[in-house]
Amino acid sequence: MPRPTNSDLARLATSGIRRFTALANETPGCVKLTLGEPEFDTPAPVRAAVGESLARGLTHYPPNNGRPELLEALSAYMAEQGLAYAPDELIVTVGATEALAATLLALLDPGDEVVVPVPAFGLYETLVRMAHGRVVSLDTCETAFQIARDALVAAIGPRTKALVLTSPNNPTGCVYTAEALDAVAEVAARTGIYVICDDVYNRLAYDEGYERLAVRHPELRGQLVVVDSFSKPWAMTGWRLGWLAADSAIKAEVQKVHQYLVSSVPAFLQDAAVVALGCDPAPMRETYRRRRDLVCERLSAMGLALERPAGAFYAFPGIAGLGLGSEEFCERAIREAGVALVPGTCFGAEGYARLSYCVSEDNLERGLDRLGGLVADLRG
Repeated sequence: MPRPTNSDLARLATSGIRRFTALANETPGCVKLTLGEPEFDTPAPVRAAVGESLARGLTHYPPNNGRPELLEALSAYMAEQGLAYAPDELIVTVGATEALAATLLALLDPGDEVVVPVPAFGLYETLVRMAHGRVVSLDTCETAFQIARDALVAAIGPRTKALVLTSPNNPTGCVYTAEALDAVAEVAARTGIYVICDDVYNRLAYDEGYERLAVRHPELRGQLVVVDSFSKPWAMTGWRLGWLAADSAIKAEVQKVHQYLVSSVPAFLQDAAVVALGCDPAPMRETYRRRRDLVCERLSAMGLALERPAGAFYAFPGIAGLGLGSEEFCERAIREAGVALVPGTCFGAEGYARLSYCVSEDNLERGLDRLGGLVADLRG
């Protein structure tokens, strides 16, 4: 009889986002507001660069951490954003997912704890468990999805190794305030924990004054890992391209995991990534901003409580007053109204549902119409 497999993996469930998307796919005509995938195509110059790279024969192993041209371009790009990381402090990864996985595998010993403010993308807990660590959830639902210093202090224990910070946030679309960032910095400096900044939505922040922890608190450099991705701002989800930046001591450990996990990102994609860095994502961001305004207006008219998103392309309305749990609500939305959302339980927050507005205006309007009808029916 075979021996047991990894017990931490055995306790992991299929992604709730994928589960509700699959249910929507089985429902003819259902409007899917589930996935965080821009409906835009990757910019044409980026796509064209791949053909040029293939024609030049870039089909061999590249350096593990990325081709020099891309590392230099990433270093310059980050410098424009106020982040000083040399090319040799960067690793080009297979999306932000691999960057996060490699970082957690490099940082965690079995039993170490990672603080995750919730609501949060479910990937974090999955990756921590795969690394034989344990997630400590920091509930932000009662503080307008902001990190409160006292709650953060209470979440830190003797086995705490790291904290994951996502701003703009998935699923709420909220941006952390200066006070929240300062609280994280103060606690991190005092305790020595690492802070993993999942900054994949940083180019999709709508308001002036948006700050990244690594820019506001450069004194934490030796404890920070900054993760970014081409997927969201440049509509490159299928390319699986991301990167991370870290002080040389941390990067030296993470690159070991990266090397043995994937070896490298495909060589012929990397010149295209350089081209992408020169493409302005502002037009896409402005489209999302207009859709944000529409979603906020429509959800308010439905009487659903909502913290106004300040970035990304998600809204996270409260649905607790409708008398249903979030999973039942989202199942009924698919089956009875033909619109698919993701229940808050998938993000560690009962009583909410995530709505993704990175879809066409027609689909968004249609989905909101159907959602409004369901809410009205539930209220009788």
